[in-house]
Amino acid sequence: MRPLTSYLSGTSITQRVLRGSAISGMGYFLSQGIRLASNLILTRLLFPDAFGLMALVTMFVLGVVMMTDVGLTPSIMQSKRGDDPKFLNTAWSVKMMLHGFYFVVICLLAWPAAQFYDAPQLVQLMPAVGASLLIGGLVSPNIEHAMRHIRLGMVTKIDLASQAASVAAMVLFALATRSIWALVFGQFVAAGVKAALTRHYLPGPATRFEMDRDALHELIHFGKWITLSSACGFVLSQGDKAVLGKYLSLEQLGVYNIGFFLASFPMALAENITGRTIIPVYRDSPPQESAQNFATVRRMRMGLSAIVMSMIAVMALGGPWIIDLLYDIRYQGAGPIVALIACAQVPVVLGMTYPQAALAAGDSRSPSLLTMLRAGVQIAAFLIGAEMGGLAGAIIGQMLAGWVLHLFIIRLAIRHRVWDPLHDALFAAVGLLVTFAGMSHMVIGG
Repeated sequence: MRPLTSYLSGTSITQRVLRGSAISGMGYFLSQGIRLASNLILTRLLFPDAFGLMALVTMFVLGVVMMTDVGLTPSIMQSKRGDDPKFLNTAWSVKMMLHGFYFVVICLLAWPAAQFYDAPQLVQLMPAVGASLLIGGLVSPNIEHAMRHIRLGMVTKIDLASQAASVAAMVLFALATRSIWALVFGQFVAAGVKAALTRHYLPGPATRFEMDRDALHELIHFGKWITLSSACGFVLSQGDKAVLGKYLSLEQLGVYNIGFFLASFPMALAENITGRTIIPVYRDSPPQESAQNFATVRRMRMGLSAIVMSMIAVMALGGPWIIDLLYDIRYQGAGPIVALIACAQVPVVLGMTYPQAALAAGDSRSPSLLTMLRAGVQIAAFLIGAEMGGLAGAIIGQMLAGWVLHLFIIRLAIRHRVWDPLHDALFAAVGLLVTFAGMSHMVIGG
């Protein structure tokens, strides 16, 4: 272990990424462990319709945030001025104004949302959760500064501490009230703890309100395409709930949300690691510049894809059994949902780092247009599949769309000279085998 520890403490890009990936991976596993434990407790204290309501609230809150996201985190991570206090202060000042805007818009949407989904409680729930974003705006930009340099130890500790505090608050509140407001209270605690910890324990320049004209221009220039990408990303991540929320009961939506939580774990882990480490890799070791850089990136992608695909296989084959084991009878309809969603994520694994390569090169336009295409195609496939085969047909439609869309992701990778055909061919074969095994297991299992 000593040689391994010594190697991981180095300062090369490979060592920093391996160290950062290990920290992010372990942190994410701990985070999901905490989330799963709280989920198991809260599903026994609250009824499924509470989770259905919170799925709708989360959908609207994420919609407002992602529709107006200007990409402050990737801007800081890729910019040559990412270490400049003026740049960081300007980014934080923009974030503060955005969070105030989020709160106002969420309040305005509360009543129409309640009418559309016939859920009167949204009138109170949405503004309450929106208010927690005001506290979230106080989070220091030093967290993005640390991610820029792949210093993820303290970042991970802060994330875990805020999550643990939130879970404790939710469980205690739910024990006392058996009310959905326990879930809302947890949002406030998480935001407050994270804001306090980033300001007191993360090294970096002191944060103050500042508007540097050049920094603002750079943020807007880079972020204008991120806004489009983020808006389309919302459609990708929440479009299913927007559609299903209209056609399923709140109880059924709550069961679906439980299944989605479990099945999305592998890709959520991958996105957590790639979002924190891959842009610096492509920035500092562009694969197109040397065979050594290409080999370095290939090794990282192979390792990450192997881990994610293994977890997808576990969910595709064992998801229904895991649901039966962990949850009570009210949630056991989520079993087949876990298996189907896991299979639908297989094609996404193949190209999950290529958009970061474009962002590292300063190209925010191409990934944004790609995300817009993905959003349109996958939601169309979801709706067509739903018409033809209900919920199962909708998820299968998304899976087929994912395989088609990978061709466009390859085109983006070729344009930036980062395509790795060996990686894609190998994991396409493994992914198809996992999908076939998962679907066959479901058919045999009845």
